[in-house]
This record gives sequence, structure tokens and C-alpha cells, in this order.
Amino acid sequence: MVDSESGRRRYDSLHRMAQAKQTHAEIAAAARRLFLARGWAATTVREVAREAGVSAPTVYAAYANKSGLVRALVDSADLSADPVRMVAELESTPDPRRQLAAMVGYDRRLFERAGDLIALLREAGRVEPDLAAAYEEGRRLADRTRREVFSAWPANTLRPDLDLATAVDIYAALCNIDVYTTLIAERGWPPQRIEEWWAAALDRELLDQKRKANARKR
Repeated sequence: MVDSESGRRRYDSLHRMAQAKQTHAEIAAAARRLFLARGWAATTVREVAREAGVSAPTVYAAYANKSGLVRALVDSADLSADPVRMVAELESTPDPRRQLAAMVGYDRRLFERAGDLIALLREAGRVEPDLAAAYEEGRRLADRTRREVFSAWPANTLRPDLDLATAVDIYAALCNIDVYTTLIAERGWPPQRIEEWWAAALDRELLDQKRKANARKR
């Protein structure tokens, strides 16, 4: 026999959890609107609270401070780009070309869905050391992913004149928010075209073309 009182308490707990997640999402959405409309420095936690329809202590309880709120937005931006999908695609094939395509697919999704937040974090980091550190940490994590993928490839996969560090640098020089924004805003490229160009350009710039040609002949 089900204890109806304990059942109600259990569902009350689930309800509170769902309500808390909804409140977090509403605060994050309000912060994003205000940060992008007014800029980081001009936006206060109190204004974020008012925009979200909650109290300032609720915002502090959820994110500690304004810097914590922006870091939470960046974390959610990473999730919006679906890193789980990228890892699954990387694990599904040993082919370096297809692995590069998986990585640039993630980058395209990240910049398409959260490029404005990345630009905000970088700009705010000019005056906020905590945010500058968060931006740099994001770059380090991206480089670590690239190093792990490239170092797992068989010997002689990279061009013979490239070492691992240079390969990571070339990737970062091609696939970044500035290149994406220029091609979107100034050149009118659709995101899919950028993703395809990145994949083709990285194939040419990073992979040993002679080795690929020999592999195709076998």
C-alpha cells in the first residue's frame, strides 16, 4: 500500500526542483537580454532580478554574483552546442577527416547559438579579471580537446612539417568566433557553408595529403 503522505512529500520535492530549474532559466534569460542590450558594466544584479521577476537575493542564491551569472550562461552555451554529440561522432570513426568534421560541427553550433555570449564574455573580461579567466579557461579547454584528438591519430597523419602544437594553433586560427562573425555579418555566408569550408580547410592545412592519397589507392 502506498503511503499517500510520503508520496505527496516526494512529489513536493520534485516540484521544488523543477521550480528551481525554471527560476534559474528565467534569471539566465533575463541576464542575457540585459547584458547584450546594455553591456556588462551597465547591468546590475538588481536589474537582472527585476527583468526576471524575482528578488535580488534569489539571483545571488542562484549564481553568487554577476560574474557567476555570466559563467553560468557560458556553461549553458557549451551545452547548447551539444558536446555529447561531438564526442559520440568522434568515437564513431577513426577517420581524421570525419573527426575534424565532428569538431567543426560543434564549433559551428557553439558560435551560431551562443556567439553573442562569447563576445560578451571576452569584452567584459577586459575589465573583470574573473571573466577574463573564464574566457581563457574556455580557450584552454578547446585546445585540450584538439590536442587529445590529434595526438590519438596514427603517426604521419599530420603534415610532415607540423608538430602537435602548431596543428592546434592552425585550428584555432581558422575556427574562431571572429572568423565566424566576419563571414556571417560581412560576407553573408550561411552557417552550413562556414562549417563545410572549415572542414575542407582543416583537411588541407593539417592532414598529410600524400598519406591520404596512398590510403585511397589501397
